[in-house]
Amino acid sequence: MRVLITGATGLIGSHVTSLCHEKGIDVHYLTTSRSKIEKKENYKGFYWNPKTQEVDLDSIKGVDAVINLVGASIAERWTKDYKREIIESRTETAKLLFDTLSQNDHSVEQFISASAIGIYPSSLEKLYFEEDDGVDDSFVGKVVVKWESAVNNFQDIGIDVTKIRIGLVLAPNGGLLKKLKDPVGFNVGAPLGSGQQWQSWIHIEDLANIFVHTLEKELSGTYNAVAPSPVTNKELVKCVANHMGKSVWLPNVPAFVLKTVLGEMSTIVLSSQLVSNKKIESTGYVFKYTHLSKALEDLL
Repeated sequence: MRVLITGATGLIGSHVTSLCHEKGIDVHYLTTSRSKIEKKENYKGFYWNPKTQEVDLDSIKGVDAVINLVGASIAERWTKDYKREIIESRTETAKLLFDTLSQNDHSVEQFISASAIGIYPSSLEKLYFEEDDGVDDSFVGKVVVKWESAVNNFQDIGIDVTKIRIGLVLAPNGGLLKKLKDPVGFNVGAPLGSGQQWQSWIHIEDLANIFVHTLEKELSGTYNAVAPSPVTNKELVKCVANHMGKSVWLPNVPAFVLKTVLGEMSTIVLSSQLVSNKKIESTGYVFKYTHLSKALEDLL
C-alpha cells in the first residue's frame, strides 16, 4: 500500500508517517520546501505550492489513499490576515488536491482528513456525538465547517471520505502539553476561566493509530479522535502538575483576563467540548491510553 500525506513533517504527520513505515506502508509526501524533499524507497517527497496551484503529479502515482494533515496552527494570535491563512491553508490545499485528482489518472480510493472537535458548540453538560449537527459560533467552528466542506467534495469524484475530528493532542514535544508544562514548571500553573470546561484529549500515539486504523479498515464517515475519559481544565492542570512534582497554588485565571491577553483566541482555552469516542471504538479500535494519568506518565 502507498499513501500520500500532506503535513507529513508536522506534529501529527511525523507520527503517522512513522507508523505507516512500521506497517510496511510506503509514504509519498508533499512539501512547500524543496530542501525537505527526500527520495528513499519507502519515503518520497514532492514539491507543491498551493498559492500558485502547483503540484508534482508524480506524487499521486500508485497512491491508494491520501492522509490530509496540512493546516496553519490555530495557536497563533488571530489577526485578520492570519485568520485568512488558517482557513486557506485548509480549504485551498484541499481544492488543489481535488483538482489534481479530478483532472488526472489516479488510483486513490480514500481521502482521510484531519478535522477538529471545535465544531461542537461549547457546553458544560452536553455529550457530543458525530451525528450532532450543531456548530459552535466561534471562529474555530466556522473554520471546521469550511474545512469539512472542502473535504466532502472528494465524494463527488468517487473517493471515500473519512474525517477525523481531533481533540486536544498530548504529545512529548508539542501540542497542548508543551503549553501547559512551561507555566507549571515555574510554579505558576493555574486553571483557566472557571476550570470546569471539558477537555477531550488524546495521546499522540492513539491519534496516529486512529488515522492508520481508518486506512486499514477502509472506514469512511466522521470519527471523533478523543480518549474515553475527558477531564475538566482544572483536573488537567492539576494532573500535569502532579506528574511534574509541582503544586497548583494560584487562583484561576479569570476569563476576562484571558480575553484581554489572547483576544478572540481565548475561545480555544475557554470553550468546553465533552465528546464521545464510541463510534471509533465500535469499529474495533482499542485505545492504548484511556486515562489521563497513564498518558502523562508516558509523556512526562
